[in-house]
Amino acid sequence: MKILSEKQIQQKIKRLSIEILEQNYNASEIVLAGINNNGLHFAKLLHKSLIELTKIPCVLTTLHLNPRNPVTNEITLDVPAATLKGKVVVVVDDVANTGRTLFYAMYPLMSVLPKKVQVAVLVDRKHKSFPIQVDYVGLSLATTLKDNIQVAIKEVDEMNVYLE
Repeated sequence: MKILSEKQIQQKIKRLSIEILEQNYNASEIVLAGINNNGLHFAKLLHKSLIELTKIPCVLTTLHLNPRNPVTNEITLDVPAATLKGKVVVVVDDVANTGRTLFYAMYPLMSVLPKKVQVAVLVDRKHKSFPIQVDYVGLSLATTLKDNIQVAIKEVDEMNVYLE
């Protein structure tokens, strides 16, 4: 069942961009750290929207981790973690379910002292098992544990979110 169409996703991206700017109007720079794959695609769309709305420098980086088993591989950023010192960092993913992926995504940020670390997701499910707070939410959804959220999001192709 489709729960978000391409038009709705575009509206949510614009609203989330405005919210990020409202909360960080005095930032010297905003860094979007997209979690590889769908999180990165979503971060690219947010980045494009942000640079259309503000003169605040916005940087996009990739956060590499294995969401299925985050402890087996090294969790890395495309930029040296030291460059994030004193910056606003927004960790971006497509769906927040238990919070596990987002929890492990914070690991590279622990070696520096960013000004702020925030989280933005397109869909937030209410099944948190890890101490993660999502700051910017496109759609908050109460589902059963058996339900699955599928996000089809690319930079050019048709975008949709499905509940299975």
